[in-house]
Amino acid sequence: MAIKGPKPAALCYLPGVHPASRSPIGRWIYAAKLESWPKLLVPMLLGQALGVAAATRLDPRAMALGLGFTICELLFIVFLNDWSDRRVDRIKRQMFPDDCSPKTIPDELLPASALLWAGILAGLAALGIAAYAQVALGRESIAWAGLGLLTIFLAYSFPPLRLNYRGGGEGLEALGVGIALPWFNLFLQSGEVWTRQLWVLPGFAVLALASAIASGLADEQSDRRGGKRTYASEYGNRAARSMVERTVLAACVIWAVTTRFASVIPAPVGALAVIVILVNWRRLRQISAEAKTNAFAAQRLYKHFLHQAQWRSASLIALALIALTLLGLTLTGSPGWQG
Repeated sequence: MAIKGPKPAALCYLPGVHPASRSPIGRWIYAAKLESWPKLLVPMLLGQALGVAAATRLDPRAMALGLGFTICELLFIVFLNDWSDRRVDRIKRQMFPDDCSPKTIPDELLPASALLWAGILAGLAALGIAAYAQVALGRESIAWAGLGLLTIFLAYSFPPLRLNYRGGGEGLEALGVGIALPWFNLFLQSGEVWTRQLWVLPGFAVLALASAIASGLADEQSDRRGGKRTYASEYGNRAARSMVERTVLAACVIWAVTTRFASVIPAPVGALAVIVILVNWRRLRQISAEAKTNAFAAQRLYKHFLHQAQWRSASLIALALIALTLLGLTLTGSPGWQG
């Protein structure tokens, strides 16, 4: 059966254009994996929007600091992840020399030491931004919260925990991407540690869990050979796809119930977000049988639809919350759209 649907250009590697032929800046841009940035930028936007709704105002400084922190955290994660996974990446390149996109260290695009130091510097920059925000915005202990976010990744890839190799990496990713990063940005924007807007996060965290499980599909065999214990390498491709699809549906139900229970999102916006998830869940189901082990093109399309379900629904809610809050402030001085 032929793969149906669009093939996302950002997710495809063009074999005739090898990153090694690029300039040094081009190699660093390739190593930064810009196509993966929505994985953290969307949670950042969602958290900022929840903070805007909680505070009934938009603080541009908090938005800028949240964006700066998230970009630095992205570079910290991407560079250090390549450094920590260099052995498994080399195994995958050996197993699939023609079907696997070039890897930064095994393909000698950049030295391992350069990635290590770049990741460390990015992490220090993120901590610097969090420390500045603590002083400039009066957000007590937010620098410690920023350190906690970086520590979640260290527990994912580095000893002594190294959960991505021992099992539990997907759950840790769901915690970091689905809960911790949005909460950090909510606190940065509003100064609130607990607010009813946090009820949006359980459903989003379950979507993040589905994304984390799906990310292991393309690396199933190389992870198994390299000793990484992911859901796909432990239980196989079919079980992982089944878990992804059930998890997306569960997230849809959780999101619908919790957001209405907390009266955080207007009903039409919540309904539209659920429709976005269900439409892309149906696309997932249509392509699922083709996204089998080592069917890399089908797996890319499978993950593309999953990301649309997660990122588009969350972005829709975030933008609606910001717009409606600002509209409520302009017209009535209070967020009168909330139920």
